[in-house]
Amino acid sequence: MLRVFSAVLAMFLYLAPVAAQDVQPRNPAIETVIGTQLEAFQADDVARAFTFASPSIKQVFRTPENFGVMVQRSFPMVWRPGEVSFLELVEIGGNLWQRVEIIDRQGQRHHLGYEMVQGDAGWKISGVQILRVPDTSV
Repeated sequence: MLRVFSAVLAMFLYLAPVAAQDVQPRNPAIETVIGTQLEAFQADDVARAFTFASPSIKQVFRTPENFGVMVQRSFPMVWRPGEVSFLELVEIGGNLWQRVEIIDRQGQRHHLGYEMVQGDAGWKISGVQILRVPDTSV
């Protein structure tokens, strides 16, 4: 289990999209899924947060508890976000990625890419990766 967890975590953290990016129109349904999962984490409702994970993520982590431990350790800004802003939705290599800016409770900015998949039950989160925050200094 630890090796699978490590492999999935490495994929989320280090896999950088290199294909052409095609900006898509905003998708309120995708934003709602991500926002509702963030609300569930803030309420310590890991079981509810796990319902927004894709079948492949559920297969890897198997239980909401395993999933919650991974999020707490690897994505603390997601576990306890401060401000959340939805940036652009892009298609990369045929996959949809919602970019999100989270300002954590210490005031630090984080950019994340949420890979989204659509199934019979609607949109699900298939992966999250930490992105480089653009340098905005002048």
